[in-house]
Amino acid sequence: MNDAPLGLLFGILAILILLSGFFSSSETGMMSLNRYRLKHLVKKKHKGATRASELLQRPDRLIGVILIGNNLVNIFATVIATILASRMFGEIGLAVMPILLTIVILIFAEVTPKTIAALHPERIAFPASFVLRPLLLLLYPFVWLVNTVSNSLARLLGVDPDKATNSEHLKPEELRTVVDEHGDLIPDQHQGMLLNVLDLEKATVEDIMIPRNEIIGLDLEIDIHKLLKAIRTSEYTLLPVFEGDVNNIIGTLHLRDAARFIHGDNASVTHEAIRRFTRDPYFIPEGTPLHTQLMNFQQQKNRMAFVVDEYGDIQGIVTLEDLLEEIVGDFTTNMAEEASQEISALEDNWYLVEGSTSIRDINRHLGWELPTDGPKTLNGLIVEHIENIPAGQIGLKINGYLMETVNQTEKMIESARIKALSPQQSP
Repeated sequence: MNDAPLGLLFGILAILILLSGFFSSSETGMMSLNRYRLKHLVKKKHKGATRASELLQRPDRLIGVILIGNNLVNIFATVIATILASRMFGEIGLAVMPILLTIVILIFAEVTPKTIAALHPERIAFPASFVLRPLLLLLYPFVWLVNTVSNSLARLLGVDPDKATNSEHLKPEELRTVVDEHGDLIPDQHQGMLLNVLDLEKATVEDIMIPRNEIIGLDLEIDIHKLLKAIRTSEYTLLPVFEGDVNNIIGTLHLRDAARFIHGDNASVTHEAIRRFTRDPYFIPEGTPLHTQLMNFQQQKNRMAFVVDEYGDIQGIVTLEDLLEEIVGDFTTNMAEEASQEISALEDNWYLVEGSTSIRDINRHLGWELPTDGPKTLNGLIVEHIENIPAGQIGLKINGYLMETVNQTEKMIESARIKALSPQQSP
């Protein structure tokens, strides 16, 4: 080798540096591949993606073959560079050679190739897989030896390579970040729906139910003429049917079924006819998560459920429409109009809010972050905070929001003024 022409040695050194750059870029490119896009391309029968996917199934072997190849070519490059420096500059060349070779390898075999591979991983990884796969078979004994020793050392340090966590699985919060970061690829409406679906597991039916005191239904103990008027003027297609009290629930009446007995003379309509066409009630516990209840509605073929507490008392009702509105938004303008009536804008960024308004509705309507892990209404939030029902108007601060009661009764706070404080004003 010492007698070889300088031109040949320079050529060999250049090839070794290129090979080092290949291994460096291959490592970065393979590890920078988007695993979800890779799976998509594999399903599309993309050959390069298929090869890369097979190699990534055992990343320890892939890294092993890349590092073995990279270290081999770097060692050979060092030997060639030493010979060149010795023949051209003598002992001075031997002293300068490590510095020059380090700079050359860093620029041409490390930083530049890895930067390109990080920016365009598919363009590097897919062609590289065509070389790495047969190279892995060729160097398998050495790769196996290196992996065995390294895995043994890892176990001595308390790390079990066989029980490595699967980083491809995303948690809900991580998936939310993915949706947010790729909002430019998804229409705003669809993006909002996806985020709402992820939020379903954070809420229960208690958060969206119509409370017991707001239930509109048919009381079979009242006069039949009043019942007929309620049926004919109802804005809803499903009506709860009970006797005297909501806790004495009988079931639900669909107005489509009501058409079967509302015909001809009103005198022919009886309480028994209403009872006969009433469907059995469907009860659910108040802590049922929304995503679970969505599947339950589908399985039970029901559109309305009665929410009960641990004692079996009716707390409210929830419908399939209410649940779907959590995902796609309001179906009609009625809900928006009701929200605007419950929340009225005042001067200086103050808002007048009814005490029975849901905290979730306040947060959604105003973009606030009032706590939702406790009481479900504004009245409940204030009462829990002060631990009694105020006899007169009071002011308080909760989580950076200033509140002043406006109207209250002996039972509840009917309305309050709320203002979001700036970070400087908050404690």
